[in-house]
Amino acid sequence: MQTGTDPEDIGIVALHEDGHWSLSTLTHTRDLSLIIDQLKAQPANGGSIALISIDEEFFVIMRLLGSQLQMMISDVTYALESDFAADVLDALDLPFPEEDDPAQPGGDIDLLQDLGISARELETLSDDLELFPDEQIEAIAARLGFVERYLELTGE
Repeated sequence: MQTGTDPEDIGIVALHEDGHWSLSTLTHTRDLSLIIDQLKAQPANGGSIALISIDEEFFVIMRLLGSQLQMMISDVTYALESDFAADVLDALDLPFPEEDDPAQPGGDIDLLQDLGISARELETLSDDLELFPDEQIEAIAARLGFVERYLELTGE
């Protein structure tokens, strides 16, 4: 399993505390247990969110609120070619895709509902073939209200 941050990956942690966001970069983007550890190490009353773009392939959102962890992946079919995507599907207890399965998001698609991003909006964003995963994550950061800080951290 690849660990660390691949140069093509983007990973940030956003903490929501008293109506304000604070952001930092993830130390690893392809190791599920290390990402979860980093989320747990930064407790916030409003929870912590990891936004991860893997290469130019797919994105993953993870949210830790108290002891509840929610995750979604933009396209479950990447589990066929990515160990990290397969780990996400396994953690979500989702069936492994078949070769001819259509691209589709999976997991807790409503994990940002209370922050103003509906499941339908995340599904639509996941299905947008015109956008790369880093652009999809940027759109999510914009909707959540911290796109400027996101762009500073990612150098976009």
